[in-house]
Amino acid sequence: MLQKSKEDVIELLESIARLLELKGENVFKIRAYTNAVRTLETFSGDFNLLLEEKRLGEMGGIGSALEDKITEFAATGVLPYFENLKAEFPATLFDLFELQGLGPKKIKALWEELNITTVEALEAACKEGQVASLKGFGAKTAANILTSIEARKQYAGSFRFGDVAAVAEVLLEEIKGLSGVLQASIAGSYRRRKEVVHDLDFLVATREPVAVAEFFVTHSLVETILAHGATKSSVRLKTGIQADLRVVTPEQYPSALNYFTGSKEHNIALRSRALARGWTLNEYRLGPDEKTRITPEPIPAIHTEADLYRALELDYIEPELREDRGEIAAAAAHQLPQLIQLENLRGAFHNHTTSSDGRSTLEEMAQAAQELGLQYLGISDHSVSSFQAHGLETSRLLEQVARIAELNREFGPEFRLFSGVECDILKDGSLDYPDEVLAQLDYVVASVHASFSQPQAEMTARLIKAISNPHVTMLGHMTGRLLLSRDAYALDIPALIEAAAETGTLIELNANPRRLDMDWRWWPMAKEKGVRCSINPDAHHISHLQFLWNGIGIARKGWLTAADVVNTLPLGKIEAALGAKRRKYLNVS
Repeated sequence: MLQKSKEDVIELLESIARLLELKGENVFKIRAYTNAVRTLETFSGDFNLLLEEKRLGEMGGIGSALEDKITEFAATGVLPYFENLKAEFPATLFDLFELQGLGPKKIKALWEELNITTVEALEAACKEGQVASLKGFGAKTAANILTSIEARKQYAGSFRFGDVAAVAEVLLEEIKGLSGVLQASIAGSYRRRKEVVHDLDFLVATREPVAVAEFFVTHSLVETILAHGATKSSVRLKTGIQADLRVVTPEQYPSALNYFTGSKEHNIALRSRALARGWTLNEYRLGPDEKTRITPEPIPAIHTEADLYRALELDYIEPELREDRGEIAAAAAHQLPQLIQLENLRGAFHNHTTSSDGRSTLEEMAQAAQELGLQYLGISDHSVSSFQAHGLETSRLLEQVARIAELNREFGPEFRLFSGVECDILKDGSLDYPDEVLAQLDYVVASVHASFSQPQAEMTARLIKAISNPHVTMLGHMTGRLLLSRDAYALDIPALIEAAAETGTLIELNANPRRLDMDWRWWPMAKEKGVRCSINPDAHHISHLQFLWNGIGIARKGWLTAADVVNTLPLGKIEAALGAKRRKYLNVS
């Protein structure tokens, strides 16, 4: 059994390339590692089988020496070459790579010229003007580094949901498979699908707590044991996040799952309903309140969370909605929405290929979508102004449109590619292509990729002008935020939602775990105004189509149903939805 996955190997190779650049090795040696990274990123086959059959060297970009290193690391979990290379540098130097805008060349200069090896020393040097005086830096770079350092402090101990989900789900499944485990779940903000989480709360119902706790603290994913007891244990996983285990009896499980899922405000509202009936509700049970003067009602049997809500005269409230934002009143009035499910999705838009900055070809993206059971996939490579992403000039865009038409003739009626583009919204709100080009596409995603610092009024007017164009089908990653990295730009979101409603423009829910934009807190307003959502993965590789799972969690958190999301429509109906705005304003079919 392999100790490391393909993703672990890619991370290792990237780290080696950075260290070699720090060391000043020749460019060809560094390029060997970066080329191997690209090769593995685009490989969609069985990585384990490739290693077992010793066919790694058959892939372009991976020589025999590199094949040996990858095989050794994947099999043993350790690569002495990497460990020895890493030992040549101060351990704290690697913290600098976490700062946005700092690459190996700049870190090397900081280390060699100013002997900076820690974030703290870098901060002091920026404030004292030393960094600004370095060749290739300047005052603006120093200011940006300080901003990045402040963001690092602000986000310490925070983790993007999508970055911890894979490890969390693997650990949960292994816990569920233990002998003696009757029920298990991850509670807390993870279960509520918050976009940022601070820890993982595992809850287990079992009659064998000692064995479960021992398995938990000795798991291969654990880096440090923080506490170890029969019913409560805490560890720090190798990803850096803290994970807590609480073991309860099967009888306690429904109340414990509800309590540890939260939110705190939701729990307070539930306890108030319990007290009004002469009961008390805590993390272990729903029982009679010994302090009440109210004659308590008989307590029904509680076997599940649904029983608990039913006892409080509420419909079952899905975990994503438990934020005390109207869900209690809706549950009491039997007005909770039937939330969207992953299986409701029929396709997705906003996907990139190797024509711009994607890592999978058009054909590979289409095949992957079909393998996922999707009926259609929209291709929206970057427009010409996104030069850093190899944006498409008009001729290349139209060549892609023609190729998509050819492929659709081969696919037949069961699957379709839609031709689109992610069109840059320029600083003045105009678009990157003229209308006569946009008119030849099936749809257009309009997005901001530059000039983020405009004042709120200007930025809002910029986006409203863009979506007023009849060819703009949907607005992409509306606020431009990158979770735990870059704040949203100044924007009057209610005004933009109003404009989307008036113009008939879709708003994207960008499911990339770094974005999850538009934020879930705004979707109830958009829904009320009649604005429809498009859940898009912003995929740059076939594996990124899996981001749709993240998007569903945020859509559910925003109270969205299948009817609120346009890409739940099947082939035969989605075409009309994509063209509705154009028909309304241009009176064309």
